[in-house]
Amino acid sequence: MAKTKSKKAASKAKKTAKPKFKLTRKHHIILGSFLFFFSVGLLVAFISFLFTWQLDQSIVTSNQAVSEPKNWLSMFGASISHFLIFKGFGVAMFSLPFMLGLTGLKLFLNLENLKLLNIWFWGCYVILLLSLSMSYFANDFPVLGGIVGFELHELITNYIGAIGLLLLLIFMLIVYLVARINLTPEKVAQFFNKKSQSVQAEFQENTNQNATANQSQDFTNINSEEQSASDEVSDNDSAEEASTETQANEVEFENSLEPKNQNSSSTVSTQPEQNSTETKPQETEKVVIKSKDDDLGMEVEAAKEEDEDDVDTKSKKIVENFGEFDPTLELSNYQFPSTDLLEDHGSGSIKIDQAELEANKNKIVDTLNNYKIGIAQIKATVGPTVTLYEIIPEAGIRISKIKNLEDDIALSLSALGIRIIAPIPGKGTIGIEVPNQNPAIVSMRSVAASNKFQNAEMQLPIAFGKTISNETFVVDLAKMPHLLMAGATGQGKSVGLNVILTSLLYQKHPAEVKFILVDPKKVELTLFNKIERHYLAKLPDTEEAIITDNTKVIDTLNSLCIEMDARYDLLKDAMVRNISEYNAKFKKRKLNPENGHRYLPYIVLVVDEFADLIMTAGKEVEAPIARLAQLARAIGIHLIIATQRPSVNVITGMIKANFPARIAFRVTSKIDSRTILDAGGADQLIGRGDMLFTQGNDLIRLQCAFVDTPEVEKITEFIGSQKAYPDAYQLPEYSGEDSQSTLANDIDERDKLFEQAAEVIVTAQQGSASLLQRKLKLGYNRAGRIIDQLEAAGIVGPFEGSKARQVNVPDLMALKQLLENEKNA
Repeated sequence: MAKTKSKKAASKAKKTAKPKFKLTRKHHIILGSFLFFFSVGLLVAFISFLFTWQLDQSIVTSNQAVSEPKNWLSMFGASISHFLIFKGFGVAMFSLPFMLGLTGLKLFLNLENLKLLNIWFWGCYVILLLSLSMSYFANDFPVLGGIVGFELHELITNYIGAIGLLLLLIFMLIVYLVARINLTPEKVAQFFNKKSQSVQAEFQENTNQNATANQSQDFTNINSEEQSASDEVSDNDSAEEASTETQANEVEFENSLEPKNQNSSSTVSTQPEQNSTETKPQETEKVVIKSKDDDLGMEVEAAKEEDEDDVDTKSKKIVENFGEFDPTLELSNYQFPSTDLLEDHGSGSIKIDQAELEANKNKIVDTLNNYKIGIAQIKATVGPTVTLYEIIPEAGIRISKIKNLEDDIALSLSALGIRIIAPIPGKGTIGIEVPNQNPAIVSMRSVAASNKFQNAEMQLPIAFGKTISNETFVVDLAKMPHLLMAGATGQGKSVGLNVILTSLLYQKHPAEVKFILVDPKKVELTLFNKIERHYLAKLPDTEEAIITDNTKVIDTLNSLCIEMDARYDLLKDAMVRNISEYNAKFKKRKLNPENGHRYLPYIVLVVDEFADLIMTAGKEVEAPIARLAQLARAIGIHLIIATQRPSVNVITGMIKANFPARIAFRVTSKIDSRTILDAGGADQLIGRGDMLFTQGNDLIRLQCAFVDTPEVEKITEFIGSQKAYPDAYQLPEYSGEDSQSTLANDIDERDKLFEQAAEVIVTAQQGSASLLQRKLKLGYNRAGRIIDQLEAAGIVGPFEGSKARQVNVPDLMALKQLLENEKNA
């Protein structure tokens, strides 16, 4: 009976089940190409209808063909054009081929950014608006508005009148301009203000030119005696100007300043020309004076303060008009991965075994009583993998006595990884950590979905896992500022790195953070190749963003040092102390991109196996890592280094001093625990994600969250399938010592701006790449190459650290002669 019922139910289910039809990619291509070519034919028919509609009207309206149609698409074009334009909405139907064509292109090319619902809604809106407008203003021409437009015009006019229809059309036009084109009264007023300012500027220039022409004409009418006298005065003036040129350290003028009184050299009067309102304040009176006169110094300082105020007001006006700069606009449609991509490996709740807690408590009390240690109070805090028993000993008991019983308590409990905290910081208790018999798995999904992580107000939030009290543990990488990880093989280091990267992927936009991944194992971080153009950074002209070759690691670290120095130069020019202040100032549009300023994303360097790099490269790796660890905090470059072997020759004192934040998974010996943590305890961990974390103060025991390889693959595929940047984030070019020593001095291989850059350097008598960036509006890499070419040509001296390079050519005449000699050689 049961079998017959199940067969009947199965047959009913088959009958009721509806066949599913899903459009595949092939269907999209075929349908898209059809719609596109149909739209082209429809457009051809519409254009032809404008010239042949009167000739073809008798053919279309009558059933019998009197003559051949004149439409370019013959009978089909004449019929469909007559139906849609004459009987429909008039010439407004020209919007229909464009809507069909865009629909076909979306299906054919799989364009994700093209929103069909938006296009069809506003297309139909335009058809209705144009049809009513044509019927209102050109009622005598039925082709323009169509019969449907004419009937709608008559219906609305009978209801609200001609004036009401005109008001309705104006309102519909305003709705379209505001909602579709984003045209506001402020933008219209701003456009006319710019036009009026440009007209005033041209008028002012014309008046100035006429005035100067009249002046020159007046000067030609001067008699010969006055002309000879003026020649003598000009000779005296030129002599005095020549004497003032020798005193370049005292006075430097960038505008034409004429001294009124030739006897007193300290008084200077400026007569700036009154040009247009768009003249920059720094170009009106830019005077650099080193004089002993106090009045002049005060005048110059006041002028500088006015310039800074003008810059602030300009930035405020720009922010009011355009809003603050948003670095995420280039990928404005980027969607963060959801927690549904992660798997729930456990329930997230801790199951308390009362029998286990009671048994462990009794064993601890009995063991301590055997050594005549009385306990006044004991309580337990159950965590995912470890339970903390807090005991308060009786008065007169020495803490060191309990600390020495660690092995005895472990023997009585028959447990691995007993850890005694004597005393617990901030509490008047002694802690005994005992592993649970049935440990719970802390899934990354439960950690990422927690309110503490979702609402974390941090620069670079990282959710490591959960504490003993089952609370989500979230820290800020930007405040660590660097992280050192160690642990034996198979204890959870690679999973911990995946947790860190996953946390940042869930919180930060691709414009805000970039990763440099170093994977000597070549298999651990390969999944992140899919997000190369979103989140990864690499050297120019390299194929793979994830670094597996040790020689490329050295170049990348040195390139990162160049990036660090360049960022410090930007912070110096912006007069800020760290990256957060710099980016805040850049978002408020107070920094000019033409001067080399740009939005600075955070850069996180992840090294999966540091010991292998030290064994193969040694000092070549240790030196740039130590330099980055010392200086890179303020400019947003943070290091995460993991190693299996935390020995002294791998983690040197220089590295340890600059890595206050450390994570220790289970290690094999107490020596390794003291090397990584400066304290014991890592050798007593139970493995499988059990770890100790310190940020320079106290040790915190955590259970690291678990994220499996398929979960990381889902996240990277979700991010990689979205619109990305054209390429990965480019680091500065770096060439080693060998390539620098063999720098070619070939004239044919020089940059196109070589001679212009040489003139800038010689004129300023300052050899630096930042000067070329500002004057020639170049990128850092190209400016650095030109500086190297100038060094090879002997125009500037070698690199001298923070100082500018020495310029070997005194003036432009000597430079011109040097370049001609090179060409003739």
